[in-house]
Amino acid sequence: MRPALDQGEARPSAVKDLFTGVGYLLRGIGWTARNPAQWLFGLIPALIVLAAYAAGLVTLAFYLGDLAGWVTPFADGWSDAARAGTHVVAGIAIYGTAVFLAVLTFTAVTLLVGDPFYEAIAVRVEESQGGAPPDPDVPLAVQIGRAIKDALVLGLVAVLFGVVFFAAGFLPVVGQTVVPVVAALVSGYYLAGELTSIALERRGLLRKERFARLKANRALSVGFGAATFVVFLIPLGAVFAMPGAVAGATLLARERLADGPAVTGGHLGVAGPN
Repeated sequence: MRPALDQGEARPSAVKDLFTGVGYLLRGIGWTARNPAQWLFGLIPALIVLAAYAAGLVTLAFYLGDLAGWVTPFADGWSDAARAGTHVVAGIAIYGTAVFLAVLTFTAVTLLVGDPFYEAIAVRVEESQGGAPPDPDVPLAVQIGRAIKDALVLGLVAVLFGVVFFAAGFLPVVGQTVVPVVAALVSGYYLAGELTSIALERRGLLRKERFARLKANRALSVGFGAATFVVFLIPLGAVFAMPGAVAGATLLARERLADGPAVTGGHLGVAGPN
C-alpha cells in the first residue's frame, strides 16, 4: 500500500511545482516593474532580434500558399475542396511550426546577442537578493564560444522537435489539440534551460549539468518555461517580457537550482541535450 501512497503524494507535489514555476515568471516581471530602467535596458537586444524574426515570418506568410502546395503534392489530383482543405491544414502546420521554432530560438538568439545586457540584469537581480556570485574565471572568448555552441545545440533540438510537431499537426483532432499543448511543455523545458543559463553559468555550471538540475526539478522548470512560452506567443510578448523572464529565471536558478539536483515530484519534461 505504501508505494501507492508515494505516487499519490508525488502528484500534488508536481502540480505545486508547476504553479511555483509560473510564480517565478510573475516574480521576475514584478522585479522589472519595480526597476523600469532595467526593463528598458533589456528591451534593446530583444527589439533587434524581433525585427529580424518579424521580417522572416512576414516573408513566410507571403509564400505560405506556395509552400503548402509544395509539401502536399499527393493532393494535386484531388477535388478542389479536398485540395484546398489539405493546403489550409498544411499552411497552418507550416506557420505553426515556424512560430514554434521562432519562440524557442528567439530566446537563445536574443540571449546570445544581448549577453552583456542580460548578464547585467541577472547581476542586479542577484544583488537585490543578497549578492551575486563573482564573475567566472573564464576568458571572454571561451564564454562566447560556449554561448554559440549552446545556441547551435538548442537550435538543432528545436528543429528536430519542430519537424516532429509539424508531422503530428496533420493528425485529425490530436494535431490541433494535444500537439500544441505538448509543444508548449517541451518548449517550456528548453526555454527554462536557456533563460537559467546566465545565472547557472556564473556558478560554473555547463550545459550538461544545467539540464541535469532542470531534469531533477522537471515540473518546476516546465511550469516556469511553459508560462514563458505562452507569454512569448502574445504579440510582442517575447520582447516586453524578456527582461522579466531573465529576472525570473535568475531567481529560479538562485533559489532552486544552484545548490544541486534536489529531486521534486512530477514527471513532466524531457532530458536535456548532451
